[in-house]
Amino acid sequence: MEKALGEKLHKMKLQGIAKRWFVNVVGLIVVFLIIIFVAVSVYVKSYYYNSVESLLYSGASTTAASYFSTNLDLGVSFENSAARFVDSYTYKDKTTVWIIDSKGKIISSTDGFLQDSPEMPDYSDAVSREDGISEFIGKANGEKIMSVTRVIENSRGIRIGAVRVMASMKNVDFKIFGIIAGLFAALFAIIAIIIFSNMLFMRSIIVPIREITATTKEISNGNLDVRIEKKYDDEIGRLSDSINSMASDIADADKLKNDFISTISHELRTPLTSIKGWGETLLFGIDQERDPVTNKGLQIIVNESGRLEGFVEELLDFSRLQSGRMNLRLVKTDIFAELDETVFTFRERAMREGIEVRYSIPDFPAPANADPNRLKQVFMNVLDNALKYSKMQGKIFVKAEFSSLNGGDAVKISIADQGCGISEEDLPHVMEKFYKANVSVRGSGIGLAVTNEIINLHNGKLEIDSKQNVGTLVTIYLPIESKPSEQEIDMSEPKIDEVSDEDINLKGYNS
Repeated sequence: MEKALGEKLHKMKLQGIAKRWFVNVVGLIVVFLIIIFVAVSVYVKSYYYNSVESLLYSGASTTAASYFSTNLDLGVSFENSAARFVDSYTYKDKTTVWIIDSKGKIISSTDGFLQDSPEMPDYSDAVSREDGISEFIGKANGEKIMSVTRVIENSRGIRIGAVRVMASMKNVDFKIFGIIAGLFAALFAIIAIIIFSNMLFMRSIIVPIREITATTKEISNGNLDVRIEKKYDDEIGRLSDSINSMASDIADADKLKNDFISTISHELRTPLTSIKGWGETLLFGIDQERDPVTNKGLQIIVNESGRLEGFVEELLDFSRLQSGRMNLRLVKTDIFAELDETVFTFRERAMREGIEVRYSIPDFPAPANADPNRLKQVFMNVLDNALKYSKMQGKIFVKAEFSSLNGGDAVKISIADQGCGISEEDLPHVMEKFYKANVSVRGSGIGLAVTNEIINLHNGKLEIDSKQNVGTLVTIYLPIESKPSEQEIDMSEPKIDEVSDEDINLKGYNS
């Protein structure tokens, strides 16, 4: 039972409610039982010792002392009186009586054994006391005894000897020990039963609560299909029903939201494509004699249509992400080539907005089984964020290099900016759907969530580090089939050697 109890205690891991329950309830009961155990143990010892003490005092009573005094007055010698007293003594089987003369010599004994000059602390004390009586508990000849000595005086008040009554405490202590051991065993059994019964009770409460906690955490993480198994028809069971009902309602609402986003995105896509197409046709058509205001208006139509088209594509990706329909079209791809093409396209746009892009990439291919269009989307999303949050005349650093991921070959792509950065409070949430750390900057708040999902589908990893008012570093790890040897990398030169490790470590941004 002790082993099973220990295993249950270990599994329960006394924390929270279980810990408070044990401290406040079980702990209080255990302390109360220990106090009772100590009190009863003290009472038992006191009872038996008092019983022995009463027996000894009855043997060394004032009646006994008067017996010797009366006999002396009748002319009976002290030695004869001692012999008669010892012969007629009632408790010979329980105690031993010594009759001691005025010189401290034992002249008669119930056990017939007369010792020469034994240690008698109680006799010495009784002789010096006014009441002429003393008791002693301790070792005598290697054995624990209790003794009581009473001084005997004649009718004139002169000390003529003493009566010493003794009892061995060995059997008494053994009996007390047996009773206390029985009490301790009963106490241990009661505590074990209390703990075991409380463990069962707490288990019926805490285990369902932990299951509810784990389920609600799953629900908060987006898993709306998880449900709590109802085990008890009580308050916890009703709580489980409420949470299951809430999860079903959230799932229905989430499905309705996703269907709406998917439908509205598809409905917007066609007219936007037409608006953008006709805007470009009119803007770059044959008629070049339009007034500047018309040209500017057409340019705005084309630009804003393109922006809305990108937003609709993000919504469509979000809809696919939510419904689990985001799939990859995997082909043999050179990751560095896709990055190089994306940065080349992005660089011109950054220059128009007054941002310098510094770029470093190894002069080696990075072969992988990947979706090139989705990879370009990842790179463009990260670069677009870096541009949106950068300051005028700032720099964006892009550095690609070979690395490793989960024990395999990989590429590491670092994209750093010198923008406003992300606060410590916002940083853990930036990859959540629709979360925006800076609401003043355009964007839907789902780009990083989609980016992270695409990287995960490629079995890669996305890391974001940022310091407010310093900048942000986004690091992308993507697995590849193989990488060149260290010797080949050392002997080669990067295509564009403009980015150092210091540029992307959030230290040298303001230089």
